[in-house]
Parts: sequence; C-alpha cells; structure tokens
Amino acid sequence: MELTTDQLTEIERLRQTPHSTKRATVTALEEILYTPFPVLDHGFIRVIDYMGDDSAIVQAARVSYGRGTKKVSEDRGLINYLMRHRHTTPFEMCEIKLHVKLPIFVARHWIRHRMASVNEYSARYSILDREFYFPAAEDLAAQSTDNRQGRGNLLSGEEAAEVFRILKEDAEKCYDDYEYMLNEDNLGNKVDPNRQGLARELARMNLPLNIYTQWYWKIDLHNLFHFLALRAERHAQKEIRMYAEKILDIVHLWVPMAADAFEEYLRGGTHISHRGMEVVRRLLKGEKVNREDTGISKREWIELTDALGIDTQSGENK
Repeated sequence: MELTTDQLTEIERLRQTPHSTKRATVTALEEILYTPFPVLDHGFIRVIDYMGDDSAIVQAARVSYGRGTKKVSEDRGLINYLMRHRHTTPFEMCEIKLHVKLPIFVARHWIRHRMASVNEYSARYSILDREFYFPAAEDLAAQSTDNRQGRGNLLSGEEAAEVFRILKEDAEKCYDDYEYMLNEDNLGNKVDPNRQGLARELARMNLPLNIYTQWYWKIDLHNLFHFLALRAERHAQKEIRMYAEKILDIVHLWVPMAADAFEEYLRGGTHISHRGMEVVRRLLKGEKVNREDTGISKREWIELTDALGIDTQSGENK
C-alpha cells in the first residue's frame, strides 16, 4: 500500500481535528479513525465514521433511556441471546462507514452484498492509478477438481512464473493502451497536444479486473455480520477473505461483546436442518447412520459430518 504525501497529510489532519459530541463513542475505534490498514499489495481499509456501540444494541432491545443499572455481564448475556436466536434489528442500530481500496474483481464479488450504501471512485470522471493486484506464488493454484469455485493444487515453479509474467505484461500493456487512448497521463496531463483522445468513460473498458478501485462502504452491523459470516469463512476466496478478516479485527474494537457473540454463534457455529437434527439424535443414541436412509443430499451430508467431526464413510467419530 502506497499513499502520497498529500494523502498522509490529510489523514493526519483529520486525526488531529477534535470534535465535540454527546453521543456514545468507542475509545479503541477513535484511536484508529481514518488510519489505513494495508490489505493485499496496494489495498487498504480505514474507518471513516461509525454510529453506536455494544450499549446501543442493548438499548434497542430493551428500548431504554440509557445505560441504566444493568451489569456488563447482563448486557453480554442479552447480546448473546439476540445473536443466538437471530434477533437482527437491535444490531441494525449500529453502523460503520469504511474507505476501501481493492481490486475490481474483488469489488465485483463484494458488491453482491447489497444491503449497504456504496459510492465508488468514478473512472468516468478521474483516471485510475497504475496499480494492479498480483497474487504471490503460493496463491497461484490450479482449478479445484471437486469445487467449481475454488482452487486446487499449487502451480509448479515454472508454471507459476509464466502465469505471473502473463498477468504482469497484460496489465501493463492494458494500462499503456488506456493512457494512449486517453491521451493523458495518470495526472490528467495531455500527452500529445495534436491528438484529441478518447472519452474516459470509454477508455476504461480496456482495463483489467486486477486494477485497483476505491469506495466508501456504509453498512449496519447486522448486515456486516452476514458479510463476515460468508467472506471471513475459510472457503471464501482468499483475496476477499483478507479484507473480511481485517474488518472483523475492526469490529472487535468497535463492538467487542457483539463481535464475541458473532464468533461464538455465527462464525464458530453451524446451522442444522430438520433432517440433520434427526441424524444427530440417532447418533447420540449410538446408532450407525448411513446417508442413503436419511434423505439428506450428499453435499449437506458432507457439511454435517464435517461440522460434527464424523467420518463420512464409517459414521464414526474422527
């Protein structure tokens, strides 16, 4: 991640400007406000603003006037109850706004989470920087043979080197052509005064998906937890998972009790279907259960037995 001197100066100015408020604030989050945290090779995440804290969740659930006389242990118990029983609206009382710099292919993955407000850097108005995401050698893997949207074995040294060369050369060539069509450099300066240049909204068509974009992303805590449950999960694509894990670190600073409840009941737990519960009951009785007599699909069976630590072939504990 590289920030210009002007950007660093602006960040420091924002961090040093005090604001008087009567609303609830979170000291740990105030300390990192506006600070960029690097993700991938050129990306970052930084907190721009937030509303609410753990007490806001509790107040919304109790519809109380203030913090009252409840103990922290009681607040934690209530938040755990809300998370465990999927009471979502109290978590919607908290919101956070993030500034994110990310590769376009990650952004297109990310934008599928529609319950957020997004404002992205406009390549119709401005010129994108010459910054591309290139995976490290240990992340260059072949297509998985049993998962259509996952990675399999790592490419060999020579294969990985050739793929990296192609990615780098293609990205640089696309950006060179982008600048040529614009007839402008990345600062917007005219290159050839005798040539008109193509409109920015058209020239951007030539750019690769690994070029970086930026956006402001504002979301409430309930929908943020849904995002994290999917994108911080071990099967998620690594690039978006790295952003999700950094956001989860920030959430632990912001709403530590709610974050702990998320780790316990959503990220660390599992959902079991009605038929899955029947399988659990039979296993607890000591029965040997075969998938064929449960009516459960092969994929659900694998997910269930993996969550329970049961060998998929024998039906016995691993």
